[in-house]
Amino acid sequence: MTEKQAEKLQLKIKKIKAALAADKRRWGGFYDDSSGRRYLPPQYYIKLEDWTGGLQYINWFYKNFPDDSGFPDFLFELAIILFKANKIERAEKMIFMAFCSNTYILDKFFGRPVIPMEKYQSSNIDVPEYLDDFSYSSNQKQFAHFSEWLAVLASDKKFTEASGKFIEIQKLLLKEDDRELRSILLEKMRQLKREY
Repeated sequence: MTEKQAEKLQLKIKKIKAALAADKRRWGGFYDDSSGRRYLPPQYYIKLEDWTGGLQYINWFYKNFPDDSGFPDFLFELAIILFKANKIERAEKMIFMAFCSNTYILDKFFGRPVIPMEKYQSSNIDVPEYLDDFSYSSNQKQFAHFSEWLAVLASDKKFTEASGKFIEIQKLLLKEDDRELRSILLEKMRQLKREY
């Protein structure tokens, strides 16, 4: 990356931060951000390989949007930043959150066939098609160490058991009509995410 390209990316981050600050002032200390600007900076920090700046952004994001579940690609980007910033435990949790957001994301990253499953999908982001424009791959040189780490994590007992339970609950939800039982299953999904 040339110095000029880096400056352009830094300017994009600066503009997004300024727009978010203006949004907060406009709404009296709250964010509206219906355009989703808050999800854009991680991709630029990754391109810049600015792990310190990326980590600061993650901390700012969760301080200001604590209940924001994010999007699969966004969560995956956060995991890359956390890994590169040597925050391994947080990176592990973020990968699990990305997986829960879209159970096909690891297959897509590793270039494996993405085969749709019959399961409950809480939104249109948990479908294979959502990842059509996913721009990260284990074949990219800059992600070699991250890919090695992720391959080990994805085959680790803790991850395989948790991800298996998550998919099992989604399959049960697809067929369950009883509202009370559905509530119990949905709570089990939330608990699984919290406890990972």
